[in-house]
Amino acid sequence: MDDVTLSETGLPPARAGRILLIACGALAREVLALKQTNGWEHLDLQCLPANWHHYPDRIVPAVEKLVAERRGAYDGIFVVYADCGTGGQLQAACDRLGVEMIAGPHCYSFFEGNDAFAALDEMTAFYLTDFSVRQFDAFIWRPLGLERHPDLRDLYFGNYTKLVYQAQLDDPALDLKAQDCARRLGLAYERRLTGYGDLAVTLGRVAG
Repeated sequence: MDDVTLSETGLPPARAGRILLIACGALAREVLALKQTNGWEHLDLQCLPANWHHYPDRIVPAVEKLVAERRGAYDGIFVVYADCGTGGQLQAACDRLGVEMIAGPHCYSFFEGNDAFAALDEMTAFYLTDFSVRQFDAFIWRPLGLERHPDLRDLYFGNYTKLVYQAQLDDPALDLKAQDCARRLGLAYERRLTGYGDLAVTLGRVAG
Protein backbone atom coordinates (compact mmCIF):
# COMPACT_ATOMS: atom_id res chain seq x y z
CA MET A 1 0.00 0.00 0.00
CA ASP A 2 2.94 2.37 0.67
CA ASP A 3 4.17 2.69 -2.91
CA VAL A 4 0.84 2.48 -4.71
CA THR A 5 -0.23 3.63 -8.13
CA LEU A 6 -3.95 3.36 -8.83
CA SER A 7 -4.66 3.21 -12.56
CA GLU A 8 -7.71 4.70 -14.17
CA THR A 9 -9.13 1.21 -14.58
CA GLY A 10 -8.87 0.84 -10.81
CA LEU A 11 -11.21 3.76 -10.22
CA PRO A 12 -14.97 3.29 -9.88
CA PRO A 13 -17.13 4.77 -12.67
CA ALA A 14 -17.22 8.53 -12.25
CA ARG A 15 -20.57 10.12 -11.51
CA ALA A 16 -22.01 13.45 -10.38
CA GLY A 17 -20.75 14.62 -7.02
CA ARG A 18 -17.46 12.73 -7.15
CA ILE A 19 -14.09 14.36 -6.54
CA LEU A 20 -10.78 13.00 -7.77
CA LEU A 21 -7.75 13.23 -5.50
CA ILE A 22 -4.42 13.14 -7.36
CA ALA A 23 -1.92 12.25 -4.67
CA CYS A 24 1.65 11.28 -3.98
CA GLY A 25 1.89 7.52 -3.42
CA ALA A 26 3.62 8.22 -0.10
CA LEU A 27 0.27 9.57 1.16
CA ALA A 28 -1.92 6.71 -0.06
CA ARG A 29 -2.25 4.96 3.30
CA GLU A 30 -3.13 8.19 5.09
CA VAL A 31 -5.65 9.35 2.48
CA LEU A 32 -7.37 5.97 2.43
CA ALA A 33 -7.50 5.91 6.23
CA LEU A 34 -9.14 9.34 6.30
CA LYS A 35 -11.60 8.29 3.59
CA GLN A 36 -12.62 5.21 5.55
CA THR A 37 -12.80 6.92 8.94
CA ASN A 38 -14.91 9.79 7.64
CA GLY A 39 -17.03 7.89 5.13
CA TRP A 40 -15.84 10.00 2.20
CA GLU A 41 -17.07 7.55 -0.42
CA HIS A 42 -17.40 10.30 -3.03
CA LEU A 43 -13.63 10.87 -3.07
CA ASP A 44 -11.66 8.77 -5.58
CA LEU A 45 -7.91 8.38 -5.20
CA GLN A 46 -5.31 8.15 -7.93
CA CYS A 47 -1.67 8.09 -6.89
CA LEU A 48 1.56 8.89 -8.66
CA PRO A 49 4.70 6.93 -7.69
CA ALA A 50 6.00 7.69 -4.22
CA ASN A 51 9.63 7.65 -5.37
CA TRP A 52 9.02 10.79 -7.44
CA HIS A 53 10.17 12.62 -4.32
CA HIS A 54 13.57 11.94 -5.88
CA TYR A 55 12.40 13.20 -9.31
CA PRO A 56 10.20 16.26 -8.69
CA ASP A 57 10.47 17.28 -12.35
CA ARG A 58 8.13 14.37 -13.16
CA ILE A 59 5.32 15.52 -10.89
CA VAL A 60 4.01 18.56 -12.78
CA PRO A 61 3.66 16.93 -16.23
CA ALA A 62 1.94 13.90 -14.71
CA VAL A 63 -0.52 16.03 -12.76
CA GLU A 64 -1.28 18.11 -15.86
CA LYS A 65 -1.91 14.94 -17.89
CA LEU A 66 -4.25 13.43 -15.30
CA VAL A 67 -6.23 16.64 -14.88
CA ALA A 68 -6.67 16.89 -18.66
CA GLU A 69 -7.75 13.25 -18.93
CA ARG A 70 -10.13 13.17 -15.96
CA ARG A 71 -11.55 16.68 -15.70
CA GLY A 72 -14.74 15.88 -17.60
CA ALA A 73 -15.57 12.88 -15.40
CA TYR A 74 -15.53 14.68 -12.03
CA ASP A 75 -17.22 17.58 -10.35
CA GLY A 76 -13.86 18.51 -8.85
CA ILE A 77 -10.18 17.57 -8.78
CA PHE A 78 -7.84 18.20 -5.86
CA VAL A 79 -4.06 17.72 -5.91
CA VAL A 80 -2.74 16.10 -2.73
CA TYR A 81 0.81 17.35 -3.12
CA ALA A 82 2.57 20.22 -1.44
CA ASP A 83 5.29 21.97 -3.46
CA CYS A 84 7.51 18.89 -3.00
CA GLY A 85 10.60 20.31 -4.64
CA THR A 86 8.91 21.67 -7.78
CA GLY A 87 10.02 25.22 -7.03
CA GLY A 88 6.52 26.65 -7.34
CA GLN A 89 5.87 24.99 -10.69
CA LEU A 90 3.16 22.71 -9.35
CA GLN A 91 1.23 25.63 -7.86
CA ALA A 92 1.58 27.53 -11.14
CA ALA A 93 0.27 24.51 -13.07
CA CYS A 94 -2.68 24.11 -10.69
CA ASP A 95 -3.48 27.80 -11.07
CA ARG A 96 -3.47 27.44 -14.86
CA LEU A 97 -5.65 24.35 -14.67
CA GLY A 98 -8.06 25.84 -12.16
CA VAL A 99 -7.56 23.13 -9.54
CA GLU A 100 -6.50 23.40 -5.92
CA MET A 101 -3.60 21.72 -4.12
CA ILE A 102 -2.66 21.30 -0.49
CA ALA A 103 -0.73 24.22 1.01
CA GLY A 104 2.83 23.95 2.24
CA PRO A 105 6.37 23.29 1.06
CA HIS A 106 6.28 19.52 1.75
CA CYS A 107 4.44 16.82 3.68
CA TYR A 108 6.58 17.33 6.80
CA SER A 109 5.15 20.82 7.02
CA PHE A 110 1.49 19.93 6.57
CA PHE A 111 1.70 16.90 8.89
CA GLU A 112 3.11 19.16 11.60
CA GLY A 113 0.63 21.87 10.63
CA ASN A 114 1.97 24.53 8.27
CA ASP A 115 1.74 27.37 10.79
CA ALA A 116 3.40 25.32 13.53
CA PHE A 117 6.13 24.08 11.18
CA ALA A 118 6.90 27.60 9.96
CA ALA A 119 7.45 28.68 13.57
CA LEU A 120 10.00 25.94 14.26
CA ASP A 121 13.73 26.62 14.19
CA GLU A 122 14.93 23.19 13.08
CA MET A 123 17.34 23.76 10.27
CA THR A 124 19.40 20.76 11.41
CA ALA A 125 16.49 18.30 11.76
CA PHE A 126 16.00 15.37 9.41
CA TYR A 127 12.32 14.35 9.21
CA LEU A 128 10.63 11.01 8.78
CA THR A 129 6.92 10.18 8.52
CA ASP A 130 5.22 6.81 8.94
CA PHE A 131 5.79 6.14 5.25
CA SER A 132 9.48 7.03 5.25
CA VAL A 133 10.08 5.00 8.42
CA ARG A 134 8.51 1.95 6.79
CA GLN A 135 10.41 2.57 3.55
CA PHE A 136 13.67 3.86 5.07
CA ASP A 137 15.90 1.30 3.38
CA ALA A 138 14.17 1.49 0.00
CA PHE A 139 13.83 5.27 -0.17
CA ILE A 140 16.81 6.60 1.82
CA TRP A 141 19.47 4.08 2.84
CA ARG A 142 19.93 2.19 -0.44
CA PRO A 143 19.40 5.10 -2.89
CA LEU A 144 22.16 7.00 -1.08
CA GLY A 145 24.45 3.97 -1.36
CA LEU A 146 24.88 3.68 2.40
CA GLU A 147 24.55 -0.11 2.44
CA ARG A 148 27.69 -0.28 0.26
CA HIS A 149 29.51 2.80 1.52
CA PRO A 150 28.56 3.52 5.15
CA ASP A 151 31.43 6.00 5.28
CA LEU A 152 29.26 8.36 3.22
CA ARG A 153 26.87 8.79 6.15
CA ASP A 154 28.63 11.80 7.62
CA LEU A 155 28.93 13.40 4.18
CA TYR A 156 25.16 13.26 3.77
CA PHE A 157 24.04 13.77 7.35
CA GLY A 158 26.96 15.48 9.09
CA ASN A 159 25.13 18.82 9.26
CA TYR A 160 22.05 17.31 10.91
CA THR A 161 21.78 17.04 14.68
CA LYS A 162 18.55 15.08 15.18
CA LEU A 163 16.00 12.88 13.47
CA VAL A 164 12.41 13.95 14.05
CA TYR A 165 9.83 11.22 13.54
CA GLN A 166 6.45 12.78 12.78
CA ALA A 167 4.17 9.89 13.69
CA GLN A 168 0.79 9.71 12.02
CA LEU A 169 -0.11 6.59 14.03
CA ASP A 170 0.72 5.75 17.62
CA ASP A 171 2.51 2.55 16.68
CA PRO A 172 5.25 1.24 19.03
CA ALA A 173 6.74 -0.91 16.26
CA LEU A 174 7.20 2.10 14.00
CA ASP A 175 8.65 4.05 16.93
CA LEU A 176 11.29 1.36 17.44
CA LYS A 177 12.09 1.31 13.72
CA ALA A 178 12.41 5.11 13.68
CA GLN A 179 14.77 4.95 16.65
CA ASP A 180 16.89 2.48 14.71
CA CYS A 181 16.90 4.84 11.71
CA ALA A 182 18.24 7.60 13.98
CA ARG A 183 20.91 5.28 15.36
CA ARG A 184 22.02 4.26 11.88
CA LEU A 185 22.29 7.91 10.85
CA GLY A 186 24.13 8.88 14.03
CA LEU A 187 21.46 11.40 15.03
CA ALA A 188 19.60 12.22 18.23
CA TYR A 189 16.00 11.03 18.22
CA GLU A 190 12.73 12.89 18.72
CA ARG A 191 9.21 11.58 18.15
CA ARG A 192 6.12 13.75 17.67
CA LEU A 193 2.64 12.32 17.35
CA THR A 194 1.40 14.76 14.70
CA GLY A 195 -1.45 12.64 13.38
CA TYR A 196 -2.61 13.77 9.94
CA GLY A 197 -2.23 17.50 10.64
CA ASP A 198 -3.37 19.83 7.87
CA LEU A 199 -3.97 16.87 5.56
CA ALA A 200 -7.06 15.91 7.56
CA VAL A 201 -8.28 19.51 7.77
CA THR A 202 -7.80 20.12 4.05
CA LEU A 203 -9.42 16.89 2.89
CA GLY A 204 -12.33 17.55 5.24
CA ARG A 205 -12.89 20.85 3.47
CA VAL A 206 -12.55 19.25 0.03
CA ALA A 207 -14.98 16.47 0.96
CA GLY A 208 -17.54 19.05 2.06
